[in-house]
Amino acid sequence: MQVNLLWAGQKYHSLENCILSVSDTGTEVNSVIIGGSENKIYRVEYLIKTNKNWETIFFEIKSYLNDKIDCLSFRSDGKGNWTTNGNPITQFNGCIDLDISLTPFTNTLPINRLKLSENKKHIINVLYIDVLEQQAKPVQQNYTKLSEAEYKYENVPNDFETEITVDKLGLVINYPGLFERIAMRETNNR
Repeated sequence: MQVNLLWAGQKYHSLENCILSVSDTGTEVNSVIIGGSENKIYRVEYLIKTNKNWETIFFEIKSYLNDKIDCLSFRSDGKGNWTTNGNPITQFNGCIDLDISLTPFTNTLPINRLKLSENKKHIINVLYIDVLEQQAKPVQQNYTKLSEAEYKYENVPNDFETEITVDKLGLVINYPGLFERIAMRETNNR
């Protein structure tokens, strides 16, 4: 199955085209985000690979901010042990999920991995990438499943919380004040 999505970023004045390919062995996500925020014009390309359990095993982010180019590429065993260029990155140990600041897609990773029952919540350690500030850090987040289509998301370090709406695939439809899906097309690539 392949899903082609278009999200509008309200806070970051962005547009994202995300292509999600799901197979029996895992998921691959290719996306491009363009926009302008805080006097920065940016283009971000990211590639995320997961195993069949939605555990992130690889990501690469290429960002173009004004006149600066940056590339970040990490591998994981799916259990939160990260490496770059074969070298361990111990500060992110235990961070199974990835959160990229400029996209709502990364909310799909824990939603699909955790498979929460209604009214159940789970706190997770996340590798957070703030693309505009060019920072990577571990953070804690909490997800509570309110219904089949709604999750309460909490960013523990800064007390931010909101309720996001998702579809049957766990893909964000509405993330109030930040992102809104404006188009989606699902195809069976078999």
